[in-house]
Amino acid sequence: MTQHGRKYREALSQVDREELLGVSAAVDLVKQLATAKFDETIELAVRLGVDPRKADQILRGTLSLPSGSGRDVRVAVFAAGEKAAEARTAGADVVGADDLVGRVANEGFLGFDVAISTPDLMGQVGTLGRILGPRGLMPNPKTGTVTMDVGKAVSEFKSGRVEYRTDKVGNIHVPVGKASFEKPQLIANIHAVVDELVRVKPAAAKGRYIKAVSLSSTMGPGVHIDPARVREIEEELAEV
Repeated sequence: MTQHGRKYREALSQVDREELLGVSAAVDLVKQLATAKFDETIELAVRLGVDPRKADQILRGTLSLPSGSGRDVRVAVFAAGEKAAEARTAGADVVGADDLVGRVANEGFLGFDVAISTPDLMGQVGTLGRILGPRGLMPNPKTGTVTMDVGKAVSEFKSGRVEYRTDKVGNIHVPVGKASFEKPQLIANIHAVVDELVRVKPAAAKGRYIKAVSLSSTMGPGVHIDPARVREIEEELAEV
């Protein structure tokens, strides 16, 4: 059994695990419980009524958070020539072609959070599947990370574009900001994520789609949000 520290237990004592809150109240409580000495990340977890064992019910994509993510995202770009220069101008942290593939393959270099590749280099990048795949770093056209428009992709991920993907039991975890964000910023990001998940709902998904929603900070307990109220934008904004 996982052993939690004193501060976590104290925070947990302030949460009614049976209560389903509106987004506004959940944001208030999570911000209140984020008492770590660093700026904690706020994460939204959504359990979906999908069967990830079936290919047509696996959700994977990216979206731009209206308030940004607050994260310092390190971006690596596999590109050569003009596209490499374009990536550097856009602010990529690491840029390379054969040399970057070699660093990852031979040195285990993984000093980045997002990997982007031009299509012509995917033959080489594909050989890194066993290294990048398990860490969710393999470039993929579905997430906009295999593209010729590398400058745009770098800028978007640097400014708050995040990736989402269903895990093996149908959950999706997405960072929606930092504890230092203002309440309206977090609410806007939460609604953006939920709207995106509704937009990409698989046609094969049957029954209730959004089954459970929770919000938590890096070091804090999860706070449950009422799935039936998670899209009530007008009500939430009125409470801000």
